[in-house]
Parts: sequence; structure tokens; C-alpha cells
Amino acid sequence: MMMNRREFSGLLGLAGTGAMAATAVSATVAAVPSPASAQQASGSTFERIRSTRKLRVAGIVGTEPYYHKDIATGAWSGFCMSMAQDLAKAMEAEVEISETTWGNAVMDLQSGKIDIMFGLSPTPSRALVVEFTRPIMQNTFTIIARPGLEPKTWDELNRPEMKIAVDIGSTHDLFARRVLPNATLLALKTPDEATLSVQSGRADAVIQVAMLSLVTVKKNPNVGKIVVPAPLIRQPTCAGVRAEESSRFRTFVDNWLEFNRSSGVVSGWITSSLELVGVQKQDIPADIQF
Repeated sequence: MMMNRREFSGLLGLAGTGAMAATAVSATVAAVPSPASAQQASGSTFERIRSTRKLRVAGIVGTEPYYHKDIATGAWSGFCMSMAQDLAKAMEAEVEISETTWGNAVMDLQSGKIDIMFGLSPTPSRALVVEFTRPIMQNTFTIIARPGLEPKTWDELNRPEMKIAVDIGSTHDLFARRVLPNATLLALKTPDEATLSVQSGRADAVIQVAMLSLVTVKKNPNVGKIVVPAPLIRQPTCAGVRAEESSRFRTFVDNWLEFNRSSGVVSGWITSSLELVGVQKQDIPADIQF
């Protein structure tokens, strides 16, 4: 699919994650080749990985439990890195890591810089330019609420007097605008700013998916309490792959995911990554299931 710079920048600007906040797309987008040209230059992704024995993945510093980089050793760990290492082993390859950001991940995929990006939400805007695997897990939307606020439903938060913080451009932001249209939304630049707004009393609650809220409260118990309002609303977390004529690589990843999910390995990767940042099984509310 060929797109002009304005269309591509608009699409990428809408993409967000969890913890996963989107960043502005730079003017260098114009230099990004189309999926078709990238494929012609290097063959299909599956063929390239099998011939080079290299699986190129992204790494994002400071996004635990998804990605963690040890400053002293340079070693990577976390949920997404556990998956990357296992997928590479299954393909008889080695992992090659490129540092990036959530906001640049889609562009890195389309340009052929990386082969797969773990931990992406399959938003419609992203799906126009890359493809997604089957869900890795379902991530529950939660809030971290100020002391004394324990809403039982999302409707209780959908009032003008409720000040709800989100990190701008993220899936938290998109979720709040869809589910809480009547609340007073505080769209802040980063997840940290959104979280601190609750601790400072500027906001009543911050919206985060469970993988992030568990880590946030563990690191700073004074920020507030995790609440899971009803009804439970979850979003899929997938892996993104480059759009190309051959579907061989995406099909392989889907089969690999299904094998590991059905045997409980994916759940083990999730709990192990949470334990890296101090979150134990007993810290996870019963309503939250991955």
C-alpha cells in the first residue's frame, strides 16, 4: 500500500499502547519504503530469517514488564524478550535487537528494520499499514484511583465531575474517549505524568491496562489503588509483522503462539516478567486474568 506523507503521519499519530504511549512521527517517514519494495529487496520475512538465522526484534528501554535493559550489562529481559528468544529458537535463529519506541515501532516494521514487534494493540489505524498475529493475551482495562474512590462500574466514572488522566495518544486515551465521554479528561504527555496527577490530587484516577497498573502500584503504593470496574473490558495484545505478499511468517507465529498458549507457557512468561519488577501472583486482583 503506497501512502503519502500526510496520510502515513496521521495514521501513526493515532497509534498508542500501553503502557504504551505513542510519540510524534518525524518527517523522515517520507524515506520509508513500501512493504512491497522491502519484500522485493530481501525476499519474504520467513525466507530471510531462515537464510540469515537472525530474528530482528525491537527493544524499548524502561517499559517493564514488557522490556527491560540492564544498564550495567546491556542484557535484555521481560515478557516480550522471553517471547522473542523462544520464537528465535523455534526458527533456529538468534535474536538481533534494535532499540526503538512504541511510536516508531510501526514505521520500523514497515521499513524492514525489524521483523516483528511484540506487545502492540491492533488498532484500525495500525492495521492499515502492518499486519497482526492472533492475540498473545487479553489485557484488562483498570484504573488507579485516589484514596476513597472505589467505583464499581465505568458508568460511575462517566460524569463531568470525575477527572480522569490518560497518556495522550495511547490506547488508554482512545478507550477513555469512547467509554467515558462525559468525564473530564486530562490528556498528559507521558504515563508518568498521568500517574503523578492522581498522586498530586489533580486527577481522581488514571486509566492503565493491567500489565502496567500492577507495576505502577508496586513501584509506588502511595499513588492509589487498582480498581477493575464492571463490566470487564479487555483489549487484545498482539505481535505486529510487516505487510507482505507472503503470509508464511505470520502463519508460523500464529501456530507458535497457539502452541505456547495452550500449554500455559505464555501465562508463565507473563507472571515471570511481573516478578522481575516485584509483582507476585498474590498482588494480582482476581478479576485480572491474562
